[in-house]
Amino acid sequence: MTTTAILSALLQEQSGLLAALQQPQRTAHAGRTFWQGTLHGQPVVLALSGIGKVAAATTATALIERFGVARIVFTGVAGGVGEGVQVGDVVVAHDYVQHDMDASPLFERWCVPGYAGVRLPCDANLTALLSGAVHACLTSARDIFDIKEGQNLPRLHAGLIASGDQFVSSAASAQALRQTLLAAGHDVLAVEMEGAAVAQVCMDYGVPFAAVRAISDRADDAAHVDFPQFMATVASRYADHIVRRLLQSLSIK
Repeated sequence: MTTTAILSALLQEQSGLLAALQQPQRTAHAGRTFWQGTLHGQPVVLALSGIGKVAAATTATALIERFGVARIVFTGVAGGVGEGVQVGDVVVAHDYVQHDMDASPLFERWCVPGYAGVRLPCDANLTALLSGAVHACLTSARDIFDIKEGQNLPRLHAGLIASGDQFVSSAASAQALRQTLLAAGHDVLAVEMEGAAVAQVCMDYGVPFAAVRAISDRADDAAHVDFPQFMATVASRYADHIVRRLLQSLSIK
């Protein structure tokens, strides 16, 4: 059976998965801790990427080189910047852009030199399975999150996510980031700090990659307040349910 790597930036995003891991084996490598075992009958490796693009790239490379994983799935949180993307919603990435990459005028702004175009694509088949898992999770969201009648259910969004080595925490910064990219035809839904780097590594190695991000805040002036609360109460439950459904889908694929 092929092995799936589940990446998250922070322990709170993955604590429930680690608690459910069967026959866990711990490996320390490259300054990180990797947990091998099975989840819902599927072989997996759980790891924390670390925060930022370089840390995430190192972890992704180790997963491929040292553990030979067949695919990498990132589950975590992000700041919502797209129109209609609200706290509690979920974004599945179709592709990524590095919003702090700028080698112009030698190359197009945001383009990683050596790669075609600005956007780094996720794997279409794995992303479709992940979207199905998210949809199934959100369909039963009232039970998972104790959402009351009359309250809006979380929504699924799919599209472009931006990554960069900064925590976007002001309305002005979020608006400027979105508007600048949108003017060039790149409608960004969410912003975080790791996914584009993992997408780039997976492209280099030909390993399928998919990513899901729960919206913890609106990347605005309240982000520093919303983020810790969301991490403590919601992030892990999202990961538990979405990853379980994804692994079930992979087992019958």
